Amino acid sequence: MNAVHTTDVWQGAGRRVFFNEVGTRDGLQMEQAFVPTEDKIALVNALSQAGLSKIEVTAFVSPTAIPALRDGEIVMREIERRPGTVYTALVPNARGAERAIEARTDELNLVMSVSETHNLCNLRMQRSQSFAALAQVVATAQQAGVPVNVSLSCCFGCPMEGDVPQQEVFGWVQRFADLGVQGITLCDTTGMAFPTQVRAMVAAFRQRWPQLGMTLHFHNTRGMALANVLASIEAGGDRFDASIGGLGGCPYAPGASGNACTEDIVHALQLMGYDTGVDLAQIVAAARSLPALIGHDTASQIAKAGARLDLHQPPAEFAAIRERALAKG
Repeated sequence: MNAVHTTDVWQGAGRRVFFNEVGTRDGLQMEQAFVPTEDKIALVNALSQAGLSKIEVTAFVSPTAIPALRDGEIVMREIERRPGTVYTALVPNARGAERAIEARTDELNLVMSVSETHNLCNLRMQRSQSFAALAQVVATAQQAGVPVNVSLSCCFGCPMEGDVPQQEVFGWVQRFADLGVQGITLCDTTGMAFPTQVRAMVAAFRQRWPQLGMTLHFHNTRGMALANVLASIEAGGDRFDASIGGLGGCPYAPGASGNACTEDIVHALQLMGYDTGVDLAQIVAAARSLPALIGHDTASQIAKAGARLDLHQPPAEFAAIRERALAKG
């Protein structure tokens, strides 16, 4: 009985897994080169056609703070919306929420850290101050009938404080659950998570808040993003943030690399029999377009090497090699 269960888990057995593409916000906001508005729109459209269940299109923040996303309203208004895809955006405050709602954003994504030090560094506020500000955003969204997701940074560790106790993380989850938000994202902001830790937290979250949407956000800083995704799935997780080309990072984590790479994780899960809803060929094509947009290579392994069964022609001298081998008997 146990052997059958293990096989089903690791082979997927057609189980549905959902992906939230964050490269167009979390990724592009870190880039030095400004990606033209029309190229952003085309990239979001390509991701939509690839079948992503949710796309974090942009952020409604001060253009001074994040100049790379200063065209957020235009992008959100002019993308082609595919039925079945949720188009979300990061909003930091009530004014950002108003702008996002006016631009027909499907969902608002709010961010704060469960680490006091990281929250001060990243948002220039204490956690209590962030919560008070975000509670106003939740109220604004609820008045407009727009769902809210809250992304909690440093759930699996803070690069300045170290381990963050699970009860500390869950205390903040409960505060937002009490406000009536629709979902929570547990973020491994700087790639400190490891599989047994992830499995325990996901299982405990599911048991405590079975009706609250849960998304996992992993970075591949230490090469454990895929392992952490698999540990999450084993514990009941089925929704994941990922970034095309593995774009993104955290400015307050020295040496931190980008997010879990969408096409790499999709490729692995599809080989194991999971239903991702994503057209791998289309997402890889979009990933291969990134270097021309951002001016540098990406971390995507599948964009470089191709999928497992993308075969290659033998070398030109193969026929001669075969003939010599046959002649030898």
